[in-house]
Amino acid sequence: MNFSFDVIWHNLPYMLAAARWTLLISLGGMAISLVLGIFVCASRISKEPVISGLAALYISFFRGVPLLVQLLVFYYMLPYIGLDLPAIAAAVLAVGMCSAAYTAEILRGALQTIPHGQTEAAHALGIPTFSLWKRILVPQAIRIGLPSLVNELILLVKVSSLASVVGIGELTRISQNITGETYRPLEIYVAAAAIYFLINLVVSLLGRLAEHKLKVV
Repeated sequence: MNFSFDVIWHNLPYMLAAARWTLLISLGGMAISLVLGIFVCASRISKEPVISGLAALYISFFRGVPLLVQLLVFYYMLPYIGLDLPAIAAAVLAVGMCSAAYTAEILRGALQTIPHGQTEAAHALGIPTFSLWKRILVPQAIRIGLPSLVNELILLVKVSSLASVVGIGELTRISQNITGETYRPLEIYVAAAAIYFLINLVVSLLGRLAEHKLKVV
């Protein structure tokens, strides 16, 4: 059986349409990850042992349980607590909350490189804690941790394929469906791999551009 580009071109529009769900899961998950990760990070370095302990438990749980299991738990558990969310919303939430554990650790590591004198000076000037985080600590932590955050987004693009287990028609799921109809797995999965590669290549290039603009070393 010869490799057929016609199979790829015929099914490419369906795969590109499915890639939009891949992007939605990845970017939506990263947005939740960044916002939630900031709060988890702040809690993790809190001087209150209870708050710090809860944040550490959150990080340990979401880093220790496979994302596939988390997706299934979120998808089937939410209706039991009165949240009848669409599958795509449950997937984005699960991906975002899982990724937040990693983002929190990335930001915590970045914060450790910021001179402690900045925090002391802010307290001496009477700057509120919220403003300290919003205007001084978080912007610097994101700038310092940007390479790792870009890598996290690339990882989310790849793990978004797990959302197929809850019936979402993202790139991997649609590729499987097309393969079942055409019996041409090689062409379809090569095309899917190329699309994933191009998405992550764009993410990587945009990340490098942002690093250059922010002069991350």
